[in-house]
Amino acid sequence: MASAAATSNKAKIARRVIEVLDYFDDNHREATVMDIVRRYDRPQSSTSELLSSLVELGMLFKDPFTRSYRLSPRAALLGVAGQAQVVRDGRLIRLIVQIMSWHPGPRASAPATRDLFGGMQETLVQSAAGWLLMSTVEKSRCDGMVRRQNAEAPENAKFAFAEMATRIDDARQSGEVLGPIGFGTRAHVIARLLPPEPGLQALAVGFVYANEDSVTPASLQSCLREAIDQSLYPVEQEPIGIVRSFPTAA
Repeated sequence: MASAAATSNKAKIARRVIEVLDYFDDNHREATVMDIVRRYDRPQSSTSELLSSLVELGMLFKDPFTRSYRLSPRAALLGVAGQAQVVRDGRLIRLIVQIMSWHPGPRASAPATRDLFGGMQETLVQSAAGWLLMSTVEKSRCDGMVRRQNAEAPENAKFAFAEMATRIDDARQSGEVLGPIGFGTRAHVIARLLPPEPGLQALAVGFVYANEDSVTPASLQSCLREAIDQSLYPVEQEPIGIVRSFPTAA
């Protein structure tokens, strides 16, 4: 019994470490103990101890005057060596910052997207991005994955296998998808696969928007394709003084 409790405690600590690291983004360059406590509903005392340990390990810096924390370069480099080239050289990061950071516009429907943040997990079949990722799996194996997820889903989340298989086949043909983002929100996503690298997991990026927002899917799809092309396959730099306008906007 004691061994099981120790294992459970270690799992909780690992989860909380990832939560802390995942908190930081373009909108949250620094964090106090209470910022982490409020975001993840964690005890203040143990959160303070965890942050202090991460400082000792060189993962965080602590400002002695403001008592706030920020990521260290070591945290940024952790695990980079084992990633795909598109991640290591920073090409993907230029896209992720735009996609993963939530910057509501003047007409954004905040209630539909305010609960989205980095690190969240969702069953593949519940998200259009998940359909897209499953489309990269060999069809017979993919069908097995879909059937298993349907069998394990609660009654209110079950679906028609044929309809789901069609959605995934469509994504397989086009390399992109439009549908619900999932994660318990009403938001939708237009997502596209990134060019694959042999032996590595499939990656997808997309634009997330509230279902009630007035958007033109075709324009978003065009913007997404152009963003991927310009980030992953940059054209030769033009002479200083010439400004390239973005071809389309949504």
